[in-house]
Amino acid sequence: MKSSDSIAMEWYPACQVNDVPRNGGVCVKLGEQQIALFHFTRNGEWYASQNSCPHRNQMALSRGMIGSLGEVPKVACPFHKKSFSLIDGRCLGNEQEYSIQTFPVKIENNTVFIGLTKNQN
Repeated sequence: MKSSDSIAMEWYPACQVNDVPRNGGVCVKLGEQQIALFHFTRNGEWYASQNSCPHRNQMALSRGMIGSLGEVPKVACPFHKKSFSLIDGRCLGNEQEYSIQTFPVKIENNTVFIGLTKNQN
């Protein structure tokens, strides 16, 4: 879980904890935005990113494979295997021109919340 204290953040309920598969992801829609939500149960962390893979603009990252590159949690697009950091969104391969947007996540009373800045939703 990560937070950003200096940016005005609004928290939106996305789903219940049990709605997300262990060590997997789901797509949630907040307003007009599709967001990929991931639960790394092996380290107790939650991550959220845009669902669209920037390589081919396919709404697929929520179905991607999650893992780690060293200490960096990542998701790989299920179609083209481009990997992105779930911390800062950078591409972890040679394609540095690609990146994804990431969002903070928090859990309260078994509900998963995703933080969006006021201009994101």
